[in-house]
Formats: sequence, structure tokens, C-alpha cells
Amino acid sequence: MIYKRNSAAREAALDVAKKMVAAAITAPKGHGTDNLEAVILDGEEKDRLASIMRDIAEETGADFFKRDAACLDGSVCIVLLATRNKPIGLSDCGFCGFGTCGGAKKAGANCAFNVNDLGLAIGSAVSIAADNRMDNRVLFSAGKGALRMGIFHDDVRVCFGIPLSVSGKSVFFDREA
Repeated sequence: MIYKRNSAAREAALDVAKKMVAAAITAPKGHGTDNLEAVILDGEEKDRLASIMRDIAEETGADFFKRDAACLDGSVCIVLLATRNKPIGLSDCGFCGFGTCGGAKKAGANCAFNVNDLGLAIGSAVSIAADNRMDNRVLFSAGKGALRMGIFHDDVRVCFGIPLSVSGKSVFFDREA
């Protein structure tokens, strides 16, 4: 069988995306509690996400959503990593700023451990991309678009996207806006 450049690159990106999800899942979690969500989008779903990001740019005037949507257009796929907001129930933690998990729930705050665990998962995921020489960038804007897209359950309020690109020049640098 012959694998030409574009099909080989696409398959490589999807393989790396799957390994990124595995790395994110196995990243350390506070109190051993796993609230991580992970999704890979390509094709029409990836294009729909880019369209939603452009809509957000129009509605808010935040042009970086449009810039990042163009980066997504130039990518094979995107890994979305998110966390459910479920306080882990440590007594007298207060890292969220509300003293107790009950106080955090009442205030509608995000559990600091959930968000920190997401950060560790993102770091693990992008290290896999880097180890495989896959162009990538962590995008808040893609996460915001994914939340609007309704991919996750209602208890997910924090999400980031990591698109993967395979090209002669990274689509994630020398960007405008």
C-alpha cells in the first residue's frame, strides 16, 4: 500500500491525538478523583467548532476567536480537554477562595483542584504532541466554543482545545490579531 504525504500526516495527527487523550487521562489527579473529560474532533465537527468561534468573535468583538478559528481550519483535528465542576470534598481546603466545598458550591465557584487537574492533563497532552513533533497550541477560545457547542455535560464549565497541525510551517505562529 502507498501512503502519500497528506493521508500519512492525517493519520499521524489522529494517532497523536489519541495518545494525548491517554496522557491526559493518566495525569495525576487531586485526591485521586477523576473529573476530566476528553474529546477529539475532526472533519465536520471541527469545522462546526471553528464556525462557532467565529460567531463568538462577531458577538463579542474579541478578534482572537476569529484568528484561532483560522488556526483550527489549518489543523487536522483538535483535542478538547475539560473538567467537570465537582468539588473533591477536602475539609478546610479553601483554595477556591470560599473556605469549604459547600461555600464554593453555594457561590458557584470552580473547584481549584478540578481546574488544577485539568492544567496537569493539558501539560501531559501537549508533551505527547511535542514528543511526536506535532504542531499544537493550547486555545482558550476553542474551549469556549466547545462549551457553546454543547459537547459536554452541564457540569463542565472549563475547557481548552489543543489543535494539531502537520504542515511545512506551523499555523500557530506569525498569526495576526
